[in-house]
Amino acid sequence: MANKTAVHFGAGNIGRGFVAQFLHESGYEVIFADVNDAIIAELQATPSYHVHEVGEESRSSVVDDYRAINSRTHEHEVIAAVAAADIVTTAVGARILRFIAPVIAKGLDARPAGLDRLAIIACENAIGGTDILAAEVRKHAPSHNAIFANCAIDRIVPEQDGGLDVTIESFFEWVVDRTPFLAHGGSTPDIFGVTWVDDLVPFIERKLFTVNTAHAAAAYHGIDRGWVSIREALATPELQAEVRAVLAETKALLVAKHGFDPEEQQAYIEKTLTRISNPHLPDTCERVGRNPMRKLSRNERFIGPAAQLAERGMPAWDLLNAVGAALRFDVPEDTESQELQALLTSGRPAEELAVEITGLAADHPLFPFVVEVIQLRLAR
Repeated sequence: MANKTAVHFGAGNIGRGFVAQFLHESGYEVIFADVNDAIIAELQATPSYHVHEVGEESRSSVVDDYRAINSRTHEHEVIAAVAAADIVTTAVGARILRFIAPVIAKGLDARPAGLDRLAIIACENAIGGTDILAAEVRKHAPSHNAIFANCAIDRIVPEQDGGLDVTIESFFEWVVDRTPFLAHGGSTPDIFGVTWVDDLVPFIERKLFTVNTAHAAAAYHGIDRGWVSIREALATPELQAEVRAVLAETKALLVAKHGFDPEEQQAYIEKTLTRISNPHLPDTCERVGRNPMRKLSRNERFIGPAAQLAERGMPAWDLLNAVGAALRFDVPEDTESQELQALLTSGRPAEELAVEITGLAADHPLFPFVVEVIQLRLAR
């Protein structure tokens, strides 16, 4: 039995197949907290599950010694677990953080005075995900005994067939900001696979503006042309050229802003294209393209780098081209897709839509070009 405890919010594929796997390998008992009745029931009824890593270095590992709590029906149990935990992690999606914050706040309020500060790391595909969570927690627990640390995670998890077992790529990157721990005179938690850094922003932007941008660009351009899988889309020279053109723009930004070596960044790009084309991880353009409203928001994978390029007087035409493809993403099963299409057919002017969809200010240098892309979409 582990003598360290981690409460992990989000028992989905990333939660089970990445974060919980690494916490388990680090000697923690993992307590899953989720509102999904089926997943929680299955975890409660099953003593272990497998994580299958496929790619250049394939292996399988077993995750056991965990508990699972339904945070909707048994909130008091989650609060008690947080109050006694060594670490809290999340993989719920940035938009859901505000819903779990009150539970974490109650756990912090119930935490015995003699315990060390609770380490809290939000493992979300968002810049400053832990900052978002911290701000929400402080609304409910202004005075707390916690250390909030931002992180960047990078691991591709394709759509799964069901069950608890997770198939995931062998490549991973989990980079965490160590400065909040040092500021409190403590040491960083012992977590397998984590790289601790003093400046997280370059790593977050390199991953978001390379891996996420490439994946989404391939998805939107791919579905635009009728391709089903990311792999077959990238196998076409025309589409791969479009994705490479997008990555050339983000590379220019990352080199100029963070001083990345151009050859090293190009190697990172080549590795990324190999990863998202992994034949062992078949992924669809539709799945990767889901949630276009989030992906088109101000600091995300398209508008984020395009805005910074525009501020520097550098071109972002291929990123804008990908934005145009994203605006055409129309999948009935995806809520955000339908929200986006409803906006685009609402009759509102392109300038209003540009603010609503991207969050850009009207005086931003990128704004008129986004308006033009939206006008082209409205003219269809």
